[in-house]
Amino acid sequence: MQRVAAPPWVVHDRTGSRMSPTGRHDAHVHVFDTSNPIAERRTRQVMWLTLVMMVVEIAAGTVLGSMALLADGWHMSSHALALGVSAGAYYLARRHAHDPRFAFGTWKIEVLGGYTSAVFLVGVAAYMGIESVSRLFNPAPIRFDEAIPVAILGLAVNVLSAWLLSTGHDSGHQHHDHDHHAHGHDGHAHHQDLNLRSAYLHVVADAATSVLAIIALVGGKYLGANWLDPVMGIVGTVLVGRWAIGLLRDTGRVLLDAEMDSPVVQEVREVIAALPGPPQLRDLHVWRVGRGKYACIVHLAESQAMHAAEVRSALAVHEELVHVTVEFER
Repeated sequence: MQRVAAPPWVVHDRTGSRMSPTGRHDAHVHVFDTSNPIAERRTRQVMWLTLVMMVVEIAAGTVLGSMALLADGWHMSSHALALGVSAGAYYLARRHAHDPRFAFGTWKIEVLGGYTSAVFLVGVAAYMGIESVSRLFNPAPIRFDEAIPVAILGLAVNVLSAWLLSTGHDSGHQHHDHDHHAHGHDGHAHHQDLNLRSAYLHVVADAATSVLAIIALVGGKYLGANWLDPVMGIVGTVLVGRWAIGLLRDTGRVLLDAEMDSPVVQEVREVIAALPGPPQLRDLHVWRVGRGKYACIVHLAESQAMHAAEVRSALAVHEELVHVTVEFER
């Protein structure tokens, strides 16, 4: 497997001013490409599919007088809006990729899009729960013959959308992370596109609710078990709510730089501990700046024998560290 050259490192001299490894002051911060054009295109395609299905359900519900179809159509509108947020995040990240205001690139715009989309998913779960509990105590007439075919059509659209998003990974960027597995990291957890994951979860959530709705409608039509409809809605609420909370947690950790418990942090500590001489590490800060990519600040004790280049060389074994700052205290 071809090895990708590590990007330039930036270190600090003992006065704290930023310098290049050769001692020359360097104001440029290396920004690597984190774009995912395949995921961006697939997210747009799924957004349009969802919008079309939303219009079909709202139109069918209006013409046929089915409140169930109308409710599901407006329910899909929230997913379409969330997918639009994900697609917009990709666009903004690509448009501002070379904007110098973004010190470490625009990847976190995508993470912010994923977080916002997760908030919409929480809203969807809340709506489903309230509606399901309401119908459990106040049953409404269900027009099974019209609702079942539209629910099946909606499931087909969701399956197609899920397939499109599951193949929306840009393989051109995956080879950058091949050493990650060698270091014992969870590659899926650290390399995944959180914005794409948010779009995927919206589609999967809609597919899950469609499956539950079909089960409830078939049971209601042939078994007379109308109570299945609200009960399946409550089950869907729990599933969607759990997915939404998990996505909020993962995106929030990145946005708040709350990843000092990541495996890469312990690896940095182990490298520093293996340096010659007495314990060197005084302070350490690590945060994520891309899919599977991290920046860190290493603060070491004063050492006449130790140079920043040696620290840089020792840490270079971990290619996920794409921007490292080394400081020596006086």
